[in-house]
Amino acid sequence: MDVVPSTATDCSAAARGAPTIEPMTGSRQALRDETLAATALRQHGVVSREQLRVLGYRRGHVAEHVAAGRWRLVCRELVVVHTGPLSADARLWLAVLGAPGDVAVGSWTGLARHGLTGWDRPGLHVVVPRGAKPFRPVGVVVHESRRFAAEDVVRRDGLPVFRVERCAVDAAAWQTSGRTAVGLLAAVVRQGLTTPDRLADQLDHVGRVRFRTLMQRSLGDIAGGADALSEIDLAHLCREARLPAPVRQERRRDARGRWRYLDAVWQLRDGRQLVVEVDGVGHMEAARWYADLMRDAELLPDERTVRLRIPAAALRAEPERVRAVLEHYLRPGAGPAPAPVSTDARWSTRSY
Repeated sequence: MDVVPSTATDCSAAARGAPTIEPMTGSRQALRDETLAATALRQHGVVSREQLRVLGYRRGHVAEHVAAGRWRLVCRELVVVHTGPLSADARLWLAVLGAPGDVAVGSWTGLARHGLTGWDRPGLHVVVPRGAKPFRPVGVVVHESRRFAAEDVVRRDGLPVFRVERCAVDAAAWQTSGRTAVGLLAAVVRQGLTTPDRLADQLDHVGRVRFRTLMQRSLGDIAGGADALSEIDLAHLCREARLPAPVRQERRRDARGRWRYLDAVWQLRDGRQLVVEVDGVGHMEAARWYADLMRDAELLPDERTVRLRIPAAALRAEPERVRAVLEHYLRPGAGPAPAPVSTDARWSTRSY
């Protein structure tokens, strides 16, 4: 059943005194009203006075329920039809119904609605146009945007939510760390929520935002197969050192017939292959370390394969040491094969 539309206004202050109670036949069974029950269920217990008015509930009926301790006023125009704690979903509905105009769930909260995992952040984030004066429930972070566009909004469980690309670019641009911004974009692509091309289109659309150049450059690496921040760091190091770009996430079948994916592979002129695996902190755990050793053994390396394992932290803490190791194999003296020329005009010609 569709939600009764809201035109919530004046939620900037708490209600000041209940109006005179008007008689209402069967008011103690108000929630038995099918439409109200369905609306309250869908909106996690939150309804606006306008929605109640459309259903035939006058101010006195609301006051009667509030006085009896069945409902409560959160602000002048918003009602919660229970007196228990408010869930995160209920707080989002308060923010949405309490906005006088356009509003959308965005940033980290929007990404979670689209299915992103492993990137939980505090606060519930909603976006309104610049200059709007929405109700601000406890726990809700309200962002104002000069580029609020209705075409960016979709519905998730009834709530207006920005598209995943808008959520990702906003969340990335609002960070204080460029690495966090890039890591987030890589995670969104890796988890199958969107593509590098769609994120690049969104960046083109929003114009100048924080870390824009870094994000554009990193999207090229992600499009080339880098699906972790450490692999993007490796690509940046190679680019800055003018080393050949590796082939990323190359597939190989191990001794047990399973496909394995290698972080970075270079074909050397002498016919050998250089394989580099970049290990994050998680690889130091005993179970992961054991699995890594067995994986390497089952890939059956031979004398034609040079295999290196590099800690991800070294790419940031000691990039010169990593660069020196790679140069030993990849500088012209060691004979690297020419890097293949990209046939994807989007990433080969994009200005960074």
